[in-house]
Amino acid sequence: MQEETKNSLSRSLGSRHVQMIAIGGAIGTGLFLGSGDAIHESGPSIILAYMIAGIFCFFMMRAIGELLLSDTTKHSFLEFIRMYLGDRFEFAAGWAYWLCWITVAMADLTASGIYIKYWFPSVPQWLSALIILVALFAMNFVDVKLFGEMESGFSTIKVVAIILLVVVGFGMALFQFPVDGGHASFSNLVTQGGFFPTGFKGFVMSFQMVIFAFVGIEMVGITAGETSDPEINLPKAINSLPIRIGLFYVGSMIAIMSVYPWNKITTTASPFVQVFSGVGIRGAAGILNFVVLTAALSATNSCLFSTSRTLYSLSLKGNAPKKFKLIGRNGVPVWALIFSAAALLVIVALNFFIPSDVFGIIATVSTINFIIVWMILIWCHLLYRKKNPQGTKSYLMPLYPYSNYLSLLFFGAVLVLLIILKSTRLAMIVTIAFWIVMLAIYRKRPVK
Repeated sequence: MQEETKNSLSRSLGSRHVQMIAIGGAIGTGLFLGSGDAIHESGPSIILAYMIAGIFCFFMMRAIGELLLSDTTKHSFLEFIRMYLGDRFEFAAGWAYWLCWITVAMADLTASGIYIKYWFPSVPQWLSALIILVALFAMNFVDVKLFGEMESGFSTIKVVAIILLVVVGFGMALFQFPVDGGHASFSNLVTQGGFFPTGFKGFVMSFQMVIFAFVGIEMVGITAGETSDPEINLPKAINSLPIRIGLFYVGSMIAIMSVYPWNKITTTASPFVQVFSGVGIRGAAGILNFVVLTAALSATNSCLFSTSRTLYSLSLKGNAPKKFKLIGRNGVPVWALIFSAAALLVIVALNFFIPSDVFGIIATVSTINFIIVWMILIWCHLLYRKKNPQGTKSYLMPLYPYSNYLSLLFFGAVLVLLIILKSTRLAMIVTIAFWIVMLAIYRKRPVK
């Protein structure tokens, strides 16, 4: 079934696959489902929050891109953490990143079971989650190119849904289409209390939800070891990030709040349903349920890919069981994939016992870990440029080193916000404790 002679990942992901993986990483259930609560919290000012967060996420991705292109023999960004911060930090960051994706996938796998019940209410939630997990595992097991094709399909559905929303929303606002209790208009962005209706506090508070919507965009850095032409494909995927942010996040928020004033957008269902229903599209709820199911499947699919490659990278340096570096004949890290899938089986069992509220804490812990990993990668880029002042000439970090320091300051401020907020303080404490434990239990192991 597997062989240890090559230890070489397949390089089957082409330009289209990497582009769609990058797009898929920038669109999640946080946008489709969480945008209603986010709008209610901050009003139209969330548009500015997405723009600001998007700028710093772009800088973070450019830092990762320059690191990866400085040595394309490296399999993922975790190897650069080891190079510049040592084995101990690679160990802690690698397992934290694995935990990030496992917890996100646990929440999305559970959500998938809920979405399936919309059409098949008699099917037990745990059974839907199990069937989905087995199907995605089987497809990831076959070949990495099949993963790329699946993610391309999932991303296409999400992209089409958002483009439709933006086109429909802008068209309704432009022609002042009548909706419940008024008319669609771009003036709705400022007529209900101004652009900052909940004040500066509401604007700042929105960054918690905005950052959650961006988690996963760095996954293109995990694909480096399986990209057929990284020097061309990675820059192309990263450079298109501002366009994606502008269309998917900023564009969709403008469209939604132009159709309905921010204070009339429901928080009990997705704003996407409200907009599609407002234009008279029949079955809007069913259409959106299909889209959010696709987003959840995409997140679980990405989890199986990224966590198995993370374990593979950790195993190469002795920071995970050596079985995880075994590569199957199809170029897939077999045992790393099996372990990650087995970890997700836990959530199938927990659906019997644990209420969904627990996942609020889990998702927050995951988000905090993502931010910490992003900051570590930005710091690694700084260390790289100090040792190599000329940088990677084909893909230099813009505005270096100011962009690095400003990005670290921004993400650090978000972490401070999360520890100040009572609702996220516990998750922050749990995350800090996790990092302390991981750094403390590390011991150097010989690489075999």
